[in-house]
Amino acid sequence: MKFIWREDTQNQWRQLESISMNFEEQEHITMLRQSIRRFLDQNYSREQAREQDRTMAFAREAFQKLCDLGVTGLTVPEEYGGAGVDVVAAMATIEELCKRGTGLAGPFIHCAFYGGMNLVENGSEAQKREFLPRLATGELLFAYGLSEPDVGGDLPSVKATATLKEDGKTLVLNGTKRWCTAARIADYILTLVRTGPVEEKYKNLSMVMVPASAPGITIVDIEHTGIHYAETTDVIMEDVEVSIDNVLGGPDCLNKGWPMLVGRGLDVERLETAAIGVGIATAAVEDAWQYAQERSQFGKKICGHQAVRHSLSDVKTKLQACRHMLYHAAWLADAGKDLAVESSMAKLFVGDTSVEIVLECQRIMGAYGYANEYDMERYVRDILSLPIAGGSSNMQKNNIANRLGLPQR
Repeated sequence: MKFIWREDTQNQWRQLESISMNFEEQEHITMLRQSIRRFLDQNYSREQAREQDRTMAFAREAFQKLCDLGVTGLTVPEEYGGAGVDVVAAMATIEELCKRGTGLAGPFIHCAFYGGMNLVENGSEAQKREFLPRLATGELLFAYGLSEPDVGGDLPSVKATATLKEDGKTLVLNGTKRWCTAARIADYILTLVRTGPVEEKYKNLSMVMVPASAPGITIVDIEHTGIHYAETTDVIMEDVEVSIDNVLGGPDCLNKGWPMLVGRGLDVERLETAAIGVGIATAAVEDAWQYAQERSQFGKKICGHQAVRHSLSDVKTKLQACRHMLYHAAWLADAGKDLAVESSMAKLFVGDTSVEIVLECQRIMGAYGYANEYDMERYVRDILSLPIAGGSSNMQKNNIANRLGLPQR
């Protein structure tokens, strides 16, 4: 309940106007969570999640069963075969899946967001009709080809190129893309390339949907510590030819990639990363909370020791704050409101705070929090990427300051 005080000019008394602000979760979101939890219990056990993390093998059968629930249609309008765009529901899906690990959450994001959300926001009508129905059913997966060996956050400086052949119908791509997670299991790599003179830094960038199996593509694995739903890779493109119709938005969007990168799709992508953090942190808190009631030291359960009680209270409080920031920004997205600042704030706060939460939960579990037989060690490995993935914490601070008009000199 929000209260606004107004001045009464007749009697100088202040009267109270009440405006409802309901923080209760909507019934369909609660039902969605329950459905996903039942699905995981029946189709993707903790043991399966540990094995998938060890092998990095795509759990294709379990993912297809997940798609049968209809969740991959949560970012696709009904007219294209989806359930209607519901960002809050999609974030709840990521959160619930990540409580069991990233093995299914990662492919869900590659389908619903890298594919679905990008095409909804930026695709041509022809591309929407061709791809969105297949994304809504989970048939297609997209990977990102944005960063490069010498290009991280400064994406307008990419060196990979796409040159239009004389026929005016074919693009030829050359260059190397780095941190292309899931390129081996993806159908398309949404690739940022330079399509004009390097001097025109922001005006000659294009987003191109490159078939992952196209001739001239070489995929090289990069060993990494956590987030093992798929290999992270380099994608090397040598004279890779694709139709100009594969430019995101259609041929008319050649050289118009920069607005796509900084638009609404990127705002929502920050929330995906925050939802991963909330999911992993929630699982860590639940495990530590349970462990503290089972483990005895010095004659009593460790949940009875003040230090542990305070730690558990702290992580519960921080987790609640993370959840509020995430879902407030997701609500803004569903309401069609500007969320550029709030999405950066959510990514910054959840990315950093979720690390604090998980590390504190590991300390509560002591040596067992470091053992492979417990999921806590995986939570730690996975959560450490959150302040980096999806735009680093420092980048989010710059975004916030710039969007709020803070002068640089």
